[in-house]
Amino acid sequence: MTSFLARCVAFSAFVLWGAVSIVFLVLRLVPGDPASLILGPDATAAEVLALQQQMGLDEPLAAQYLRYLGDVVHLDFGDSYRLGQDAMGLVLERLPATVELATTAMVLSLVVGLPLGVLAALKVNRPADRVVSVFSLLAQSTPSFWLGIVLILVFARGLNVLPSGGTGSPAHMVLPAVTLALPFLAILVRMTRSGLLEVIHEGYVQTARSRGFTERVVVARHAIRNALIPIVTIVGLQFGQLLGGTVIVETVFAWPGVGRLLIDSISYRDYGVVQASILLIAAGFVLINLVVDVLYGVLDPRVRLAD
Repeated sequence: MTSFLARCVAFSAFVLWGAVSIVFLVLRLVPGDPASLILGPDATAAEVLALQQQMGLDEPLAAQYLRYLGDVVHLDFGDSYRLGQDAMGLVLERLPATVELATTAMVLSLVVGLPLGVLAALKVNRPADRVVSVFSLLAQSTPSFWLGIVLILVFARGLNVLPSGGTGSPAHMVLPAVTLALPFLAILVRMTRSGLLEVIHEGYVQTARSRGFTERVVVARHAIRNALIPIVTIVGLQFGQLLGGTVIVETVFAWPGVGRLLIDSISYRDYGVVQASILLIAAGFVLINLVVDVLYGVLDPRVRLAD
């Protein structure tokens, strides 16, 4: 178990290093001078040069990268040039709103997706299965930004029963949570259905039936428990995806989270905030995947024994 955990931690560290390195390269290689964007068109050449020196943009790319890695290790990303506050502090201030939205979407997906997947598996090739399958296919193929706009037009502008954006009450959570949850809900339905269909005809399930247990007990105690192992992996991976997916949803619904802060900071080339935001999202994704890998190894010992 120790070697398995060590491999997981080493791989997670490598992924995190790759993520922060890609962020550094992308921000430096895109066209445009950040100092000129920050100061505006009325700035003089001397002012632009002074800000470039202050930001370290006049140094060679390798020197900038080494300094950047040092800042990452110390979680020091400087101040936001746009807002004048500590970059990591700004991101941490917005983090609870993003976690709240992603968690609500995850809970909604589990509460709705698991029962629908079980229903589709138990009613395979029947009308209920076909309806659930069509719904999951449409939900998975619908772009989040388009779905969010449609929900705003219908429930906020048309019916006027829910707010179109912002925060402040549980009602503000409904539309962004549904928009964020729907694609994952569809994946969960399909995974639950296929996983349950794989195990429902296994020998141990048939043995449980032959012992006189009711179908509900057979499905709940024997079939679903074994079908949940791959679903645990999907849930962990998709929760990381939900954290990243909030970037679009928060922008559509003006939700004051990390995603919206990231989009605004990219527009202004606010290096510190962009780097801190993506590092936090990547770290959350890597941490969740690490927990899932360890949990998967606990649930299925064959995983941690494999080389």
